[in-house]
This record gives sequence, structure tokens and C-alpha cells, in this order.
Amino acid sequence: MAWPKACIRALLVLALWRGVTPAGPAQAQAPPPAPVRVELQPAERDAEIRDRLQRVMEATGWFLQPVVRVQEGVVFLEGRATSDTNRVWAGNLARGTQGVTAVVNHLDVAKTSAWDFTAARSGLASFWSDAVHALPLVIFGLLILGLSALAAMLAARRTRALLRKRVQAKLLRGVLAWGTGALVFLTGTYIVLRVSGLTQLALTLVGGTGLVGLALGIAFREITENFLASIFLSVQHPFANGDLIEVAGATGYVQQLNIRTTVLMTLDGNLLQVPNSTVYKSTLCNFTANPNRRETFTVGIGYDDSIDEAQEIARKVLADHPAVLKDPEPWVLADGLGSATVNLKVYFWLDGHANSWLKVRSSVIRLVKRAFQEHNISMPDAAREVLFPKGVSVTLLKETTDPVSAAAPATPDPGSQPVATRAEAGLSSEAGTIEAQARRGKLDEGENLLKETNPKS
Repeated sequence: MAWPKACIRALLVLALWRGVTPAGPAQAQAPPPAPVRVELQPAERDAEIRDRLQRVMEATGWFLQPVVRVQEGVVFLEGRATSDTNRVWAGNLARGTQGVTAVVNHLDVAKTSAWDFTAARSGLASFWSDAVHALPLVIFGLLILGLSALAAMLAARRTRALLRKRVQAKLLRGVLAWGTGALVFLTGTYIVLRVSGLTQLALTLVGGTGLVGLALGIAFREITENFLASIFLSVQHPFANGDLIEVAGATGYVQQLNIRTTVLMTLDGNLLQVPNSTVYKSTLCNFTANPNRRETFTVGIGYDDSIDEAQEIARKVLADHPAVLKDPEPWVLADGLGSATVNLKVYFWLDGHANSWLKVRSSVIRLVKRAFQEHNISMPDAAREVLFPKGVSVTLLKETTDPVSAAAPATPDPGSQPVATRAEAGLSSEAGTIEAQARRGKLDEGENLLKETNPKS
């Protein structure tokens, strides 16, 4: 029949057009098979976990007779661990294994003997290993510290040389030079600590330097005050070596200024040490800064005597005295009215470098008294004045002597009394004598921060 043949022919053409071989579906390309998934039984999975943990624990050598049992994913560890750290490590290992649901750690920690030096040997070995690895860093640090110390000394010496003409105070130059050297050395120390990885320690060192200085300043407050005062005194120069000063109630010639005290030779020949903080904070009188010095004394005359005449007599004594300065001009002033005397106050100036104010004052008082006696100027004593309120009866006796000679006192010869007596030992200043006494005394051998001055005669 023609129709069936035509249908078969059409089917073959359609099959060829779709890429199917004439042989039929058996010869077509089949898709790749899916991977086969092998499911383990619980017993097989437990055995695999047990074998793996057993091999790992035996390989480490940290456990004695380790036994691993696994049941339904639960791991049981038995045996002994060499340390508690290893015991914990085994439990963490079991927990991290895939398929483990729980861990029961029955491991015991083996007790070591008191004579077991294994840990000590291990520590020493670790220390030696660390020391060997750190040796290059230690050598580098020592080299940097040595160079820092050398640079600090050179910086201090250079700073002292640069400040020699700019800063007159020795102590201040020393402090600035020392501070510069310390800063250079601290910089080297900071570099060593940073290279060593101790950055925090380096920052602590830099910050702690100021804290240590503050703590020392509080703990040694008086020493710090004296040290700072010595710097200020050496910079400001309120006195020089050999000056006569009065400070804190003491008077004497300056012998030395060190970092702690100011040494004076008193007028009594005693060495006196005054703390520098006291000198700096106290009122200081320098008698040598201005050589001229004014002295005063008071003398009383009777009410019946002429004030003008007494003033002129005293003024002439001052004008004729070789140690009393003509400029500034001396004064003789009425100072007050006492119970029995009219008080005159005498002012005069002298050269404190050349003459002693004590000796000149004694000489002037003696010469004024003699002049008043020569001119019949009375000098009554209020303490010997006696008052008789009802009066005193007087009986006149026969005169046996010349009234004129009796009334007039014997006046000494003006030329018989010198300006300075032997008791006053001249009018010259005692500075040379006191300086000689000071040289015989035992002074601190520390550096004197004061400049030498010309010796006073």
C-alpha cells in the first residue's frame, strides 16, 4: 500500500532532522550518572572518629596510655595527660572533630616527682633559645646606649662651652649642660626601647621622667628649694665673695656660696651657714655694695645749756675728724626733750671699706664728750636725778677754796687725746682680720659659685 510507505519515509526524515540515528533510541546519548553517596553506619563513623583521635593523641607523646572510646558520637577520653594544659587540649581536639556530639574527658593529670627537673630544663632551654635570638638586639641596644652616653657627654661639654660667655653663673651653666646631656641620653634610650618592641615602656619612660622629677621635688622639697635658690643667687648676684651682708639676723663677710648654703664669717670670727632658700627669701642688706655708711648716736645735755652751742661744738668735732666724710654732710639735730636732758642726735657718714664703723663711732662719741667737757656743756644723768618735794635746807659754810677754781672743772689738754686711742686699735676696717680668720677655718670643699672681689683693707 502506498500510504504506509509514505508515512514510514516521513518518519525517517523527521528522525534524521532531530539527530536521531536510524538505529533507534538505543543508540542515542544518555545523561551522566549521578554520584553515588555511600552512607556510613553509626558504628562505622564512631570507629573512624576513635581511630583518628587515638592516632593523634599517641603521636603527640603528651599522654600516657591514652584510650579513646566513641559511642553514638560521644567521645570518652581515658588515660593520663602530662599536664593540665594537655588534658584541656585533648578535650578541645575531640570537640572539634566532625561528627562528635559530646566529649567526656576522663583524662588524669600525671603527678610529677618533686625531683623532676624536666620543667626546669625546659624553661632553661627556652630561656637560652630566647637569649640567643635576642643577642643581636642586645648588642645593638648596648651600642646605641654607648653612643648615646658619648653623645650626651659631648653635648654637655659643647653646651658648657657655648654658655661660658653668655651665662656668668657657673651653676646655671652646669645645670643647662647636664640637662642637654640627659635629654640626648634619654633620646637614645627611647630609640633602643622602640626598636626592641617596647613602645609602651618607651612612652612610660618619657612620661615618667617628669613624674619622677615631680616626686623627687616633693620628697626633697627643702633640698630642691636650696638648689633652685643657689641658681637664682648665682644669676642675680646680690652679693659677691668677701661682701659684708646682713641676712636672717646674722651679719658677716661672705665666704662661699655652694649648692646648699651661703657661708658667712661673722664679726665674732665664727663660720655661719645659712640655707640658700632662707637667704633668697629673707631681707638682705649688703653693706659693701655702697661703701659709704651712716652712723648715729644720741647725747643728752642739760636744760641750762645752749642747744645751739652744743650743736656747733659737736659739728666741729665731726668736721675735724679724719674718718668722717664731708659729703654727705654730718648733722647734729635736737631729737627730743627728756626728763632731765635735751637729747641731741648725731648723724655722720664714713667709708665702710677703709674704716670700721664700730671704731669710728667710738672715736666720735669720745671726742664729742671731751669737747662738751672742755666747753662746760653738762651731760646730766636722768637716773641720778633726786626730787625733794618739800625742799632741802641749805647751810652756808666758810669757803676754804677759790670758788672759781672749784666751779670750773679741769679741762684736759686738747692735744693730749688722739683721734683713735690704743684701745680702739686704729680706725681701719677689720675685714682683713676676719678674712685671715676665715682662711684658717674649714670651709666646704665644693665649688664656690661666687666671683672673687678685690680685698678690702
